Amino acid sequence: MYMSTISVNNLKKYFRVHKKKAGVSGSIYSLFHRSYEVAQAVNNISFSVSQGELVGFIGPNGAGKTTTLKCLSGVLYPTSGSISVLGFQPFDRKKDFLRQISLVLGQKNQLWWDLPAYESYLLNKEIYEIKESDFKERLSELTKLLNIEDVISIPVRKLSLGQRMKCELVAQLLHAPKLLFLDEPTIGLDVVMQQRIRQFIKTYNKKYNATILLTSHYMQDVKELCSRVIIINKGSILYDGRLSKITERPSAHKRIRLVFDKNIDSSELSRFGTVLSFEEQVGVISVPRSKISLVTAELLGTFSVADITIEDPPIEDVIREIFTQNSVRL
Repeated sequence: MYMSTISVNNLKKYFRVHKKKAGVSGSIYSLFHRSYEVAQAVNNISFSVSQGELVGFIGPNGAGKTTTLKCLSGVLYPTSGSISVLGFQPFDRKKDFLRQISLVLGQKNQLWWDLPAYESYLLNKEIYEIKESDFKERLSELTKLLNIEDVISIPVRKLSLGQRMKCELVAQLLHAPKLLFLDEPTIGLDVVMQQRIRQFIKTYNKKYNATILLTSHYMQDVKELCSRVIIINKGSILYDGRLSKITERPSAHKRIRLVFDKNIDSSELSRFGTVLSFEEQVGVISVPRSKISLVTAELLGTFSVADITIEDPPIEDVIREIFTQNSVRL
């Protein structure tokens, strides 16, 4: 019996990377004298996830997110450390383990390109040994939830990106996995389609009590779906806890939004803070928190202002600040 769906202790994943000197001479030299360096994709991380949790796993490009997901799903063998997922060691790739998980890569097409998605679903039915009655019931339910009943009979290459992403999700959920690894599931989709995918993920999580580990560069995905986030950068975990605690964290800067009575030059505004946007008679500047009162008084004394508001920065900026500092104290 296992206590957590996912348990990770001191996970490390290093890659041996070939280094080559620049130019033709460097290429010839490397044929006979190859040199390597070690890239630390994941460096000694530990965390656990309970059954039914929907956790955001976020960080910049190259932070180690996808590498971690691949270790958890058994695609990659860790350099060191221990991993338990659903009571299994993922890299053993046991059939009972693979039947309970799903790895969805937003940038990878896993359906047959020239065939309708339904043909790929039939193949998955045989691979996962899904009963005919279960297959029909799940396919009907999933396609209705995603509103693609008429789409699955069309060759994949003729579908829009949003339709393909929906079809990909159905393919990965037909075997009713208990654990989903979602890597950028809304990447490249328009705003409306992103919202529909988010709603589907939320519904699936609640209905099946499925555990979901979600990576995304779209903070809207994380804000709408995840109450808990794990922030990773340069292979190390910077924060693991409630998202609300991040949003409540005092930022070093605040934003002042001004609506002017008449047109001004944006250069006039730059001496009061960093100009984030300026259009017609509306400007937004970033100002150190400690100088808010002073700068606000100076702005009101210098310009004819119709309206002024002081706001905290969006969560994207707060997260970016954490990456820049490479540490967080909460």
